[in-house]
Amino acid sequence: MGPEYFKILKNKVFDKSKWMQLPRDVVIGHDALDQIPRVLEDLALGDSVLLLSGPKTSAVVGSRVASLLEDLFDLTFYISDSITPESICSVEEVGSDADVIIAVGGGRVIDTAKIASFNLDCQFISVPTAASHDGIASSRASVPTDEGSSSLDAHPPVAVVADTGIIAGAPHRLLASGCADIISNYTAILDWELAHRLRGEVISEYAVALSRMTAEILVKDAHLIRPNSEESAWTVTKALVSSGVAMSIAGSSRPASGGEHKFGHALERLAPGKVLHGEACGIGTIISMYLHGGDWQGIRNSLKTIGAPTTPADVGLSDQLVAEALVRAKEIRPERFTIFDMGITAESATKLVRMLYQE
Repeated sequence: MGPEYFKILKNKVFDKSKWMQLPRDVVIGHDALDQIPRVLEDLALGDSVLLLSGPKTSAVVGSRVASLLEDLFDLTFYISDSITPESICSVEEVGSDADVIIAVGGGRVIDTAKIASFNLDCQFISVPTAASHDGIASSRASVPTDEGSSSLDAHPPVAVVADTGIIAGAPHRLLASGCADIISNYTAILDWELAHRLRGEVISEYAVALSRMTAEILVKDAHLIRPNSEESAWTVTKALVSSGVAMSIAGSSRPASGGEHKFGHALERLAPGKVLHGEACGIGTIISMYLHGGDWQGIRNSLKTIGAPTTPADVGLSDQLVAEALVRAKEIRPERFTIFDMGITAESATKLVRMLYQE
C-alpha cells in the first residue's frame, strides 16, 4: 500500500450520519407516578408544563399527577377527548408557551401530545395508563381519518414514566394487545429483511437484533403474562419501550411494522372500532409467519396463552372480512414492501384464512 492509498482514506467523506432520538429517562415500577417531579428536575426542560389527559384518566391519574406538580411548576391541565386535526390544533394553542407536555393516558392522548410537541418544537413525557401498543415510546403517531388511521412522523418521548400498579389495573385485553404488538416484531423483521434482499432497502442489524430479542422474550415468557399482575405489566412495558428504542435506532418503524401492520390497519379500516391495534396486528402476524414459512403455530399458541385473539371469530369478525383485509393490505403504505405485496389474490386469501383457522 503506497501513500496514495492513505491519502484516499484520509479524504474520503463518511456520509452515514443520522439522528437517533431516545428517551433520556425511563421509570417503570410501582408508584412510578411519584417520580415525575424528580424526572422533570433531572431533565431541566423549564418551568411551564402542559399536562394533557383524557376524560376517563383525568379524574384519577391525571389529577394525581397535577397534585404532584401544581406547587412546583407553572401548570396547565388540559383534557382532550379525541385525536383529530382539530383537537391537536387546540392542544397546540393551549401549549404554545409550554416547555414540556406531559401526556397521561392511553394511545390517543399520547399520540396527541407526540404530534403537538413535535409541531411546537418542545419535548413530551409519556405516562401511559395502559400497555396496549408500542406507541408509548415510539416516534410514530396514529391519527384516525375517514379512510382509516394515518401514521405520522413525530419524535419519541424524552422520558417514559410507567406506573405498573395503574397498568396492571387496566383491562387485561389492553395488556394482551400490547403483547401482540410486540410479538408482531417477528414478522416485521422478516419483511424488512425481504425488502433488503429484493429491493435493496437499507437495514440496521442492531435494530433487527433488539426488535427480535424483544419479541422472543415475550414469546418465551407468555405463560407469565397474567391479568392484574404488576410483574406482567413491568415485563410488557419494558418490551414496549425496547421496541420504541429499536425504531429510534432504525430511524423508522421498520423494526416493528411490516405486512402484519399493513394488514392490521386495513382490518381497522374495514371494521372500525371492532378490534384493537395490537389485536389486529397479532392476527396478521399468524398469517404473515405462515407466508414466510416460519413457526406460525408457535406464534398462535403464544398469543392464546397471553389471552390475545388469534382468529377472526375471537374479535367478532368474519373470515371473509379478514381475507379482504389481507388483499387490501398492499394499499396501506405502498412504499413499504412486505410479503403481503407479492400478489395475494382474493381467492388465495380466502383459502389461506380458511386453512389457518380450521387448524
